[in-house]
Amino acid sequence: MSQPAAAASHEASTDALTLLRRHGERLHEYFAQVRARHNQAPPRLVEAIQYSLLAGGKRLRPTLILECCDACLGAGSIPQPTRARTSALAAAAAMEFIHTFSLVHDDLPAMDDDDLRRGQPTNHKVFGEAMAILAGDAMVTMAFEMLATDADPEVVPALVRELAQASGPEGMIGGQVLDIDNETKSLTLPQLQQVHRMKTGALLTASCRLGAISAGAGETQLTAVTEYGRHLGLAFQIIDDVLDVTSTPEQMGKATNKDAAKGKNTYPVLMGLDASKHEAHHQLELALIALKDFGSAAEGLRNLARFVVERDA
Repeated sequence: MSQPAAAASHEASTDALTLLRRHGERLHEYFAQVRARHNQAPPRLVEAIQYSLLAGGKRLRPTLILECCDACLGAGSIPQPTRARTSALAAAAAMEFIHTFSLVHDDLPAMDDDDLRRGQPTNHKVFGEAMAILAGDAMVTMAFEMLATDADPEVVPALVRELAQASGPEGMIGGQVLDIDNETKSLTLPQLQQVHRMKTGALLTASCRLGAISAGAGETQLTAVTEYGRHLGLAFQIIDDVLDVTSTPEQMGKATNKDAAKGKNTYPVLMGLDASKHEAHHQLELALIALKDFGSAAEGLRNLARFVVERDA
């Protein structure tokens, strides 16, 4: 990479980290409000939820929601921006609850049987398997409660449908089933892409769409952010597979080299490391092209896409 390109890459990464941090702070304030609504819930359950929800993480999905909302607002003359941003914040929190539930359940002995997540012991290691299952279940119900309570009633049905479809049997959960069923089997590249389109890409694409829906975006904008999200989701998974091979547990905050040990299909296995990295950058370029009509309003989204491909953890 040339010096100017390296400098631009570093600047984009820094800007992305700033965005992730800023939106993460907004999210934590909202989480505190949500927690206050559930003061009759068993304290141990609330503690288990908070343990995983506040354990860190990049907050990429909620940040995509908030940035897509702002991009659609900035690129058009959409009325009621305050209501749009309130809906986007509720959607961002709901998405993070769904994502966190999936991690808690994925770590269970019946699934990936992991001891470490985000640099600390997994939920079931601290609270026991039964409580980890129940905490995950509670996070799912709370996600949809937030949408119904805080989002603009005009967009609530669309937000609920989008999140349910992305996380359900034809989205994340279905993708997880395919991933488990295909362990030790050899997949073609299109088959592997389908697994990851559902397992990882569905929530990332839905994040972009949730932001646009919150903003009341038209079909042109919704189509554009959907294309951006699909290419970003594929790039994210490719880099995740690469990092499982090239990074350390300290960098990742979780165990590495697990995929090969379990006989899982990954991009490095099918394509090799260099070809996988090249494909991730190709998907990045396609994601950036999808944003061409948004102008400067989508600069945050562009920086986030570059960060996803250039991250080291």
